[in-house]
Amino acid sequence: MVKIVFIEESGNRREIDAVIGDPLMYSAKDAGIEGIIAECGGSAMCATCHCYLLEAPEGSMPDVEVAEADTIEFNANQPRENSRLTCQIVVTEAMEGAVFQVATGR
Repeated sequence: MVKIVFIEESGNRREIDAVIGDPLMYSAKDAGIEGIIAECGGSAMCATCHCYLLEAPEGSMPDVEVAEADTIEFNANQPRENSRLTCQIVVTEAMEGAVFQVATGR
């Protein structure tokens, strides 16, 4: 497990244990992170796990692939350059200490 920080919609900052090898969305849902709804179950279709990547160790985040980019562009509320879908980020040891802010205004 690695420690990942989420800043919830309310502004509450929470550190969770994320399971290496699983999509980050699963650990966020299991931890009850406010605002991670995950309606499509990880299919990169709904953007209800949309977050902003605030910081992460260099080289630790996978590149945004086409399905994720399209879902963010067409479905996410208030997309930004640092928008990510947590369902598309598989947790690795290198992500220890990454910080995500849950996107608001769904």
